[in-house]
Amino acid sequence: MALVLCPTCGLPFESTEAPAMPFCSERCRLIDLGRWLNEEPRLPVEPGDDELEDIQPTDSGEDEHGG
Repeated sequence: MALVLCPTCGLPFESTEAPAMPFCSERCRLIDLGRWLNEEPRLPVEPGDDELEDIQPTDSGEDEHGG
């Protein structure tokens, strides 16, 4: 018997008897799917120096239409 933790609720469950592995239940599987579809699980990202150059406006004295 192998107990594992559900990635959604964190409760331990028997992996050989789970109806929705790696989740403990269909409910936890659907909660995880909803979070994934809403793009909720994200890694924190801080822009690096090269990315900052790409988003900083340049002052060329002309507007975007060349005028």
